[in-house]
Amino acid sequence: MSNSPAVNLWTIRDELVADRSGALRRLAGLGYRGVEPFEALDDPAGLRVAAEDAGLAVCSAHSHRFFTADRDAALEAVATLGTDLAIVGTGLPDDAFTGRAALERTADALNALAERAAGYGLRIGYHNYWSEFTARVDGRHALEALADLVTPDVLFEIDTYWAAVGGADVPAVLHRLGARVPAVHLKDGPITADAPHVALGRGAMPTAEILAATPAGALRIVEMKASDGDVFAALAASHAYLNPSSARPG
Repeated sequence: MSNSPAVNLWTIRDELVADRSGALRRLAGLGYRGVEPFEALDDPAGLRVAAEDAGLAVCSAHSHRFFTADRDAALEAVATLGTDLAIVGTGLPDDAFTGRAALERTADALNALAERAAGYGLRIGYHNYWSEFTARVDGRHALEALADLVTPDVLFEIDTYWAAVGGADVPAVLHRLGARVPAVHLKDGPITADAPHVALGRGAMPTAEILAATPAGALRIVEMKASDGDVFAALAASHAYLNPSSARPG
């Protein structure tokens, strides 16, 4: 699975609403073999069946509700989806990365979640946006300072595009975090917060350098927040960029 690109399903959220089975089959037809749900609690059993019927596996799963009363239900949903990698999407306080004291509280919350997740056979990963890199703690990117405060059981799904928007040297961050990174999100575009994304290799991101710095076993997950054109065409081009020898028509 780790050598075959996956897609975060936020990329095709509208298409999933219109025809979930058809949209998943289209992803498989492009050569993808893995998917990452953007909210594990959204019909986990049904999504797993639909994905498997299309020839796809759930490689990891996001939830925005790990720090709510739905925590255990969200963890159970990730397990139901058939993956062991639960990704914290959002849900932390807005000030979670603003200063040392706030960062210590964030670390405590993630450590507690990781301990709870272990009871479900799950690993916890944290997905960044840009504020974790624009914020500085002790002269470092706040996310990297956080990595020193959490236990080794807390991992990091680095969204390479948002890290770049936050001013990070993304390949250097990946090298420093090393095996703490079980997955990366790959986007491309002009490296601004609001612009539509484009197929990998067609924007300003140093994608080749990022891939070279990504741990060998890490999941490579393609995501687009928005696209100006046909999203499946962009996903086809992204798959061809990542695996040129297996390119197929979209």
